[in-house]
Amino acid sequence: MTTRNVGFFVTCLVDLYRPSVGFAAIELLTRAGCVVQVPEAQTCCGQPAYNAGDQKNAKAIAQQVITAFEGFDYVVAPSGSCAGMLKHHYTALFKDDPQWLPRAEALSARTWELTSFLTDVCGLSKVDGKLPAKVAYHDSCAANREMQVHNQPRRLLSSIEGLDLVELKNPNGCCGFGGLFSVKYGEISEQIVESKIGEVNEAAPDILVGPDLGCLLSMAGKLKRDGATIEVRHIAEVLAGKLDTPPIAAPKA
Repeated sequence: MTTRNVGFFVTCLVDLYRPSVGFAAIELLTRAGCVVQVPEAQTCCGQPAYNAGDQKNAKAIAQQVITAFEGFDYVVAPSGSCAGMLKHHYTALFKDDPQWLPRAEALSARTWELTSFLTDVCGLSKVDGKLPAKVAYHDSCAANREMQVHNQPRRLLSSIEGLDLVELKNPNGCCGFGGLFSVKYGEISEQIVESKIGEVNEAAPDILVGPDLGCLLSMAGKLKRDGATIEVRHIAEVLAGKLDTPPIAAPKA
């Protein structure tokens, strides 16, 4: 059996708001036979600076990330958004830089979103576990469009004993987060998430899951403001069976 040497990209939101997602993801990778390391030198992926047009700082951050993850067979992130930044936008940042472009291209070729890596690289078709609950899956914009993640998480969720996977009317519709978009255009963001939560309420799941913590924070916040009882969790937590941590936006036990 080939040993897969994986560098795990934690992401800022997981590090600051939901470390349980990182631990669950690492457990899933370890169960799949990977040797996982978390480089201490890693930082933000640089997406906020990049989206704001701050190319200078985005490049500086990207250089640090590229350097920190050189030497790994694969780089895996529990986020389609951050994985998309590493895979697609670093090469755009350094397209005119003959020193850094090859290194950015090498990182791009090795970068994966968590569930696609588990299924498409590790060959995982099911996870052990039991969860008698109705679950709805939200496709984040970045995971679905940039990283081509769609069937992989559904395949893994459907393998959990007792789990009833239901589809939202528009599962790949935006949640309204969009990183800095939700800060700069709060009123528009609120309208978008209100529409998304309307679809969630219509599906009436026990748990709403997704691959990106930004989306989940946006939707969990709206559900909490509305007084809804639907739990919101990252897919890594559900697949790993790590449900002891309170749902996102719920009071700590």
